[in-house]
Amino acid sequence: MARSCLATAARVAHWADAALRPGRDGANPDGKGTLSDETAERAAQDLGLTVAQVRADWDTARLAGLVEVHGDSARPGWRLRAWDRDDSAVLRGWVALFDAWSLAHPEPDQLAHGAVADVVSAMPQLLSFLQLSAGPVPVEQLLDLLEQRVTELRTERCEIPYGPQPEPVADPATPAEDTPLAPLLDWALHALASVGALTYGDGQATLTPLGNWAVWVKLEQICVAAQSPAGNIEQAAEDMLRGCAQLRPNAARDEYRAWLAARPVGSAVTELLDAARGEDALLRGLAFEALRVVGAPAEPDVRAVHDEPTLRPYALLWLAEHDGVDPEDAHEVLTREEATWLWVDTAAAVADHGEAPMLVRHLESAVQPTVPALLAEVRAVGHPRTVQVLVALAAAHPDPALAKAVRRAAFQVHTGGS
Repeated sequence: MARSCLATAARVAHWADAALRPGRDGANPDGKGTLSDETAERAAQDLGLTVAQVRADWDTARLAGLVEVHGDSARPGWRLRAWDRDDSAVLRGWVALFDAWSLAHPEPDQLAHGAVADVVSAMPQLLSFLQLSAGPVPVEQLLDLLEQRVTELRTERCEIPYGPQPEPVADPATPAEDTPLAPLLDWALHALASVGALTYGDGQATLTPLGNWAVWVKLEQICVAAQSPAGNIEQAAEDMLRGCAQLRPNAARDEYRAWLAARPVGSAVTELLDAARGEDALLRGLAFEALRVVGAPAEPDVRAVHDEPTLRPYALLWLAEHDGVDPEDAHEVLTREEATWLWVDTAAAVADHGEAPMLVRHLESAVQPTVPALLAEVRAVGHPRTVQVLVALAAAHPDPALAKAVRRAAFQVHTGGS
C-alpha cells in the first residue's frame, strides 16, 4: 500500500535521476529544489502527465525522502536507491510523508497562522481517536473533539507576563480565536487523505490500514520513550550521552532508541552532531554510536559534516558502514593521517574516562608498526589533545624506556621542537 501511495512520486524521481542527473541541473538554484518550468514541461511530456501532476509528485518525492535537497540542488535519496529491493525503505518514505501531511496539501488562504498551527498540533489526538474507533467516525464528532483540544492548547499557553506590555499590533488576518475550525478540519482531513492515511467522504472519516498502522507505531514509540531504561529520555543529547557512558553496549542502544523515539529525527541528529563537536572525545564516539541507531535517515547530515576535521574520521567510518562495508574493515576508508587523528582522539577519551591499563592497551590499535613511528605521526597530525594524551600514556606505561620516549615526544610537541 505504501508503494501504491508513492508510485507516481517515485516515477517522477526515477525520471529525474535518469534524465537530469539530479544534483547538477534537476532543480532550480533557488535553495529549495523546485523544478524549473522547462524541466517540469519536459517531465510531463516524457511521462504523459500534466505539469501540475509533475510538480505535485515532485513535492511528494521530496517530502518522502525519495529526493533530497542539498543547498541549491536536488539528488536521489537513499529511499529511491533502495526502492526496488527494500520494502522498509518504501515504508519509511511513506511515514515521512505522513509526518509531513500538513505540507502535502496547501492550507486555506486568509486564515490566521495561529489557528492552522493549533489544528496541526491537535490532529494527533484526533488520529488516535480514529485508531481506537476502528471504523468510520462522523465529522461532527471529530469537530467536537478538535474544538476541545484546541481550547486546551490555548488555555495551556495563556500566560500573562509581568511588566508593561507593548500595544498590540493589528493582525490583518482573522485572529486565531475567531477562526472557525470546521474549514480547518476539512483541510486537515483532505490533507491526510491525500497522503493515504485515511478516507474522507459522506460526512465521515476512516483510517486506512496504512494510517491505522502508522498511528499505532506512533503510540508505541511514545510508550517506548516513556520507558527509558536509564531515565535519560528528557535530557539534552550531551547529558544523555554522558548518562550512557557507563552502560553496556546493548543497554546504551536501548537508551538511544528511547531518546530518539521522543523527538523528531532531524532535531535529534542535529543535537547529536552538536554534542560530537564538543571537547569531550568520549561523547564524540558515543554520538556516532547513537547515530548508528538512527541509521539511514541520518546519512545526509553525516555526509554534510564529513569535511569537518574533528568529525571527519567518525563520519567516514559511519558512512562506510552505512554503505555496507564490514565494521571490521571500515577503517580502511581512512587515510593514515585520519587514522592517527582518530587514535589520538580515542586515546583522549580513554585518558579522560578510562583506566591506565586501557590506555596502554590502546597502543595495540595504532596503525603504525612501531612506537617511534606512531610518535612521529602523532606529533605531525596536530590533534589539540596530543600533549595530554602522550603525558597520560607515559605515566601509565610500565616500560621505563618507552615511557621516557613518550614523555620526550610530549615535550617536543609542547615546545614546538623536533
